[in-house]
Amino acid sequence: MSLTPPESVWKLQTALHAKAKAAPGYRFYALYDKLYRRDVLHHAYRCWRANRGSPGVDEQSFEDIESSGLEDWLDALTQDLSNKNYRPDPVKRVWIPKPDGKERPLGIPTIRDRVVQMAAVLVMQPIFETDLPEEQFGYRPGKSALQAVEAVQQHLDAGYTEVVDADLSGYFDSIPHAELMKSVARRISDRHLLHLVKMWLEAPVEGTDEHGRKQRTTRNKDEGRGTPQGGVISPLLANLYMRRFIVGWKRSEHEQRLAAHIVNYADDFVICCKPGKADEVMAVMRRMMGELRLRVNEKKTRRCTLPGETFDFLGYTFGRCYSIKTGRAYLSPSPKKSKVQQMSREVSALTDRRWYWKDVSQIVASLNARLSGWANYFCLGPVRKARRTVDKHVRKRMRQWLCEKHRVRGRGYTRYPDEYLHGELGLIQLEGQPHRLLWAKG
Repeated sequence: MSLTPPESVWKLQTALHAKAKAAPGYRFYALYDKLYRRDVLHHAYRCWRANRGSPGVDEQSFEDIESSGLEDWLDALTQDLSNKNYRPDPVKRVWIPKPDGKERPLGIPTIRDRVVQMAAVLVMQPIFETDLPEEQFGYRPGKSALQAVEAVQQHLDAGYTEVVDADLSGYFDSIPHAELMKSVARRISDRHLLHLVKMWLEAPVEGTDEHGRKQRTTRNKDEGRGTPQGGVISPLLANLYMRRFIVGWKRSEHEQRLAAHIVNYADDFVICCKPGKADEVMAVMRRMMGELRLRVNEKKTRRCTLPGETFDFLGYTFGRCYSIKTGRAYLSPSPKKSKVQQMSREVSALTDRRWYWKDVSQIVASLNARLSGWANYFCLGPVRKARRTVDKHVRKRMRQWLCEKHRVRGRGYTRYPDEYLHGELGLIQLEGQPHRLLWAKG
């Protein structure tokens, strides 16, 4: 969804952003008609076509749309929107495995709804981007999870070594609709666009029970809370509601009084504070979350003091590390052990016996793509040990795959040495990939 927009869409977004930035109290009253501009809808479709999503409850795929005629499909969608006849379909619920063995729900709107939601994001995000505080790093242009990791490290460098590692119970499913709509309406007064957002929040969710029967629930509408994870507009709405907490924290002067700084990415956040402040910080955070009608997960929320303790954030573990060359102690993020184990499991899946029919170049290409992405993210702090562990597992699995495929006895060390795997086959070696150490006294 990071495709470069056409010039006409870019000019629209630039104008909206400039107006919102120049007039912080301005409310936009004529936005709905921008959603069904042909250039906006076409770019929204291109974004999701490149993203390759699976079908929603209507089972309509991108191939189905294009085989029947994309322009006709866009014409019909434009007509529905302009005539105010558009109604969202139910959201398809699937369950995604989590590293801890549990599952989390994911909502899959139909392609039609994804395109309209994407069009809304294209119009709304430039406006709200001017209001989101710098502490928020998730789902924002020009910001990333790695920048959030670096921001935490900067606070640790500055002596904010007592950390409240917070966790919210089902944040996306808990956001209250009435308060969320107030956050949207603070900047947008277009009633048609506001009605559209409300319809998406209240859309039914359709899932399959253990007997394979379809079940539909209207819990979001009935309880007046929740925005389905997987919805295109959900990340923007989640950021808007989390903004309330961060802005409230700063306006109430908790940041200065408690010397406590928030770093937020989606529903994950930590609060870094000066030693001796964590207990009060945690108490204030709990109170504010209660006022926002959000639930703090008490089992997972904890305070820790570095360098004696560690905490995890966005796949990294922050704690005391030691220089290989000098033995000097320092505070730094390093890849979380479970992320190394997860990567090893993915490598095992990619080199499973089910894929013996594939050519070796296909297996290597799949591995290289996944390994490159992993190395690009886990590039901060001391990563050598983690990368060496993954490299060792990759070579072991690759040799097993080659021996089984070509019926070679033994473990394959002689037939397929490291030089062959990384040289002739072109298998990526993580240990030689770029990384950056983050130094702070431990």
